[in-house]
Amino acid sequence: MCGIVGILARDTVAPQLVEGLKRLEYRGYDSAGVATLDHGRIVRRRAEGKLRNLEAALAAAPLAGRSGIGHTRWATHGAPTEANAHPHATETVAVVHNGIIENFRELRDELTAQGAAFTSQTDTEVVAHLVSHALAAGATPRLAVQQALKRLRGAFALAFLFAGEDDLLIGARRGSPLALGHGDGEVYLGSDAVALAPFTDEITYLEDGDWVALTRDSVEIFDEAGALVERETVRSSVASVVVDKGAHRHFMSKEIAEQPEVVGHTLVRFIDMTSGRVRLPAGGDFDFSGLDRLAISACGTAYYAGLVARYWFEKFARLPVDIDIASEFRYREPPLTPGGLALMISQSGETADTLATLRHCRAQGMKIGAVVNVPTSTIAREADVVFPTVAGVEVGVASTKAFTCQLAVLAALAIKAGRDRKVLSEEDEAKLVASLIELPRLMAETLRLEPQIEKLAQTFSKALDVLYLGRGTSYPIALEGALKLKEISYIHAEGYAAGELKHGPIALVDENVPVVVLAPYDALFEKTASNMQEVAARGGRIVLITDREGAGHAGDTLATIVVPDSYAFVSPLIYAIPVQLLAYHTAVFMGTDVDQPRNLAKSVTVE
Repeated sequence: MCGIVGILARDTVAPQLVEGLKRLEYRGYDSAGVATLDHGRIVRRRAEGKLRNLEAALAAAPLAGRSGIGHTRWATHGAPTEANAHPHATETVAVVHNGIIENFRELRDELTAQGAAFTSQTDTEVVAHLVSHALAAGATPRLAVQQALKRLRGAFALAFLFAGEDDLLIGARRGSPLALGHGDGEVYLGSDAVALAPFTDEITYLEDGDWVALTRDSVEIFDEAGALVERETVRSSVASVVVDKGAHRHFMSKEIAEQPEVVGHTLVRFIDMTSGRVRLPAGGDFDFSGLDRLAISACGTAYYAGLVARYWFEKFARLPVDIDIASEFRYREPPLTPGGLALMISQSGETADTLATLRHCRAQGMKIGAVVNVPTSTIAREADVVFPTVAGVEVGVASTKAFTCQLAVLAALAIKAGRDRKVLSEEDEAKLVASLIELPRLMAETLRLEPQIEKLAQTFSKALDVLYLGRGTSYPIALEGALKLKEISYIHAEGYAAGELKHGPIALVDENVPVVVLAPYDALFEKTASNMQEVAARGGRIVLITDREGAGHAGDTLATIVVPDSYAFVSPLIYAIPVQLLAYHTAVFMGTDVDQPRNLAKSVTVE
């Protein structure tokens, strides 16, 4: 995850910027840079690689100035070179950016036609030129940023520095986090409170869609509509740690909210954002063309990610998939094909049953792939090829952001398999990849449904049993929704394929049993709608999670949660968020230990 720091300081600011960036090293990065104002002129130092390279550049050519922005970059668009490192700048504005600008190509073409000269391969540089163009047309810095934000599509956090404006720093967030800090004659911007811990413990967290104009003695925060708003200032306690809850009550809440950012950073490890093609990480390439079958094994939430992946691999690559819960796999002794691929999915990379399955498959002569969040884990070390998720540290026992990052990786692998096996054309690949690139924005929009879901959770907190139903890739998400509710609220919940309703579960339905139906308006919607009618006829209380078209055909429900429209391919990642939030807020109402539910551990390292 890229890191942002911005400071209006009393004295020379460059050393403070570097100190803040050091606090963000835990997020991972491959280049870094700072920009300051020297007598009103924007000056920069950037370096590929670790911060020590940037420090060496600053030692060789120090930067003056009391106002500045800094950045640690994890490459998305363009290689991790000095030319692509942030900040990006014109003569009038410098910008640092975390996230993805989805429509950067069309903006770049438009700006190039207007005479803009681009010097990098990044999506970020279009932001600098957009703002610079507005400034040249006579806009003030505040108005120029406001106009630019309206043109940008994606999930991002931004910080701006303006030539000739020594007492102005502007930040904005949409989908990616951004906090501001209050000091004695100084103000700060940062990706999180950790970056600001060396300077202040008074933190204001911007809400999604906010943008802020800072001077050394004033803070003006505006919402997405441009209205001046107040946001609470809190006292942070992260002076000596790198992981905290920020403005959230629990780590699980924070980790749910981080999903647009971490899914975006995971995707850029597997997608060439410039060409719109799948590109597996260095050392992680694999040719799927020679496979006859794919074996997937995992436990718990990771197993449900594998269930979704089975639909994808079989539909888009016509590759048959065998999937097992890891604790059953090796005892079932399935016939395995030497030279075939066994794919292990684990957040920790230490899950005992999954590791045992890996070793069983290895003994049968199979090649091992691993989708893991900890690259130094045992499963990662023992695999032949590693497909890393970039979820960052996940503290909550109930997996949230690791799950959606696993789905993001598996989606990219399914596309790669489809191309390798000549099932997907280049045009097919481009469409599927385009839908993945939209995910951070769509997930951020889905998170805005939280107030509605929180109210609904009051009803769920009184239930003894809950059913979750779905078809196609929504079926594994139904299983995951039921698991989340069980593990943190202790309410009995079951997930079913909607077509199985009449084969037993319907016996449970009455006016006291909420039934959560996950039903995007796709080819399966009508069949799922008939299952809903069967539930309604028996007095069941239906909570429908669907899109706009589906909501128009919903009928009578206890509640209809309308998520953003999306391509069916990526709907599992979007529909995962409402079921996570529903479980979370239900548990909060019930007063359970959300982050450390009873009898559960984050990593199951024994059978």
